[in-house]
Amino acid sequence: MGVNKMKKGRSEMIVASVVVVVVLAVIGIAFLSSHSNQQSTTQTKQTLSKKELNKQPLPQLSNAVHKNETVVEIKTTVGNVKVKLFNKYAPLAVKNFVKHAETGYYNNTIFHRVINDFMIQGGDPTGTGIGGSSIWKNKNSKIDSGSGFKNEISASLYNIRGALSMANAGADTNGSQFFINQNHENVASQLKKKNYPDKIIKAYQKGGNPSLDGNYTVFGQVISGMDVVDKIASAEVKDNADGSEKSAPVNPVKILSTTVIKK
Repeated sequence: MGVNKMKKGRSEMIVASVVVVVVLAVIGIAFLSSHSNQQSTTQTKQTLSKKELNKQPLPQLSNAVHKNETVVEIKTTVGNVKVKLFNKYAPLAVKNFVKHAETGYYNNTIFHRVINDFMIQGGDPTGTGIGGSSIWKNKNSKIDSGSGFKNEISASLYNIRGALSMANAGADTNGSQFFINQNHENVASQLKKKNYPDKIIKAYQKGGNPSLDGNYTVFGQVISGMDVVDKIASAEVKDNADGSEKSAPVNPVKILSTTVIKK
C-alpha cells in the first residue's frame, strides 16, 4: 500500500465467487455506518472560505500536548520518534493506531517504503506493503471487515512536514499502514491548487505534501525525532517488488516498539 502510488497497494482478497464479494462489501458498508457517529464534525477544507479556514484550530503547529491528544513513542533501530495524536479530529485512526501500539502489532515491523524528500511508510506486519488490517471488526461476524475504515478529513489537519497519516489504496481503505511526511520540491505549485489557512501555507514552506490533502487521513504530528525520520528517508533503496518505483530500503529500519506515554 503506498502514497500517490498506493493504488498499487493492498491486493484484493481472492474470493470464491461474486456473491462472497458482494456479501463482504455489504458487511463493510454496514460496519462503517455503525461508526459514523465517531467521525469528526469539523467541516472539510473544501467547504470553507479563506476567512473560515483562518479561524480553524491548527494543533499541528505546536509541540504542546493538550487534553484531547495522545502521545506515542516509536522506537526504531536508528532512533526514536515521538508523535502526538489528534483524538478530536481523527478518532477512528487514533484509536486504531493506539490499540495497535498497545498490543505490540507494530513491534519488529519495518519501514518498507521510503522515498527521500517525500515520506517514510510502515505499519505492515508482512513488510510487503500489501498487508495489515485495522482494529475495526464487525461484532456480528468473524470476518475482518475493518480492513478499510473511513477516511477522516479535517480542516484543522494537513500533510505538512512531520504529519502522521494513514496510508490507503483508495478512499476509505485504511488498515494499519501509516506514513510520516517529509518534504517535497514542488510544494509551491501544489499550494496554488487548493485553499489553505495562512499559517499552513507558511508551515508548508518547511516541507510536506499538499497534494495528499483530502485523500489521506492526517491523525498525528511528530513532536520530536524528525531527524530520525530524515535519516530513515535517506536510506539506500532498490526497486520494489513490482518494479513500479525505487522505494524498497536495502537495509530496512525496524520499529522495535511503540509505547503510549500519554493517553
